[in-house]
Amino acid sequence: MFDGWKIIVGLIIFITLATVPFWYDAAAGKGTDAPDIRIETKDVPGRDQCVMPAEYMRSDHMELLNEWRDQVVRGNQRVHVTADGRKYSRSLTNTCLDCHSNKDTFCDRCHDYMSVKPYCWECHLEPEVMK
Repeated sequence: MFDGWKIIVGLIIFITLATVPFWYDAAAGKGTDAPDIRIETKDVPGRDQCVMPAEYMRSDHMELLNEWRDQVVRGNQRVHVTADGRKYSRSLTNTCLDCHSNKDTFCDRCHDYMSVKPYCWECHLEPEVMK
């Protein structure tokens, strides 16, 4: 009847064990240093900038690619027009990879750091130059 201390001790142990992964990551420094990404772009005539600003692409490129996929596959809308009027083909392999051609130093470093497994290559063929 008066075993409330056992419950409190049990809760303390549970909370400690449940939060150990967060402490471990903080102590190991994971999540603090961004990976060294080398943006090795091809010299593509007429392409001096990305389809969106760099900050947007760092945080939201996956939404852009998902939107493009839906618009191309479901709506047959194959051209992306930016706010300033530039036109791009909605294509991972023909637009994005035209400029960002080195998957190992560009895509994979960030995806590995974030522990993300993109499913792009389930449908798209990985270009030979990227392997």
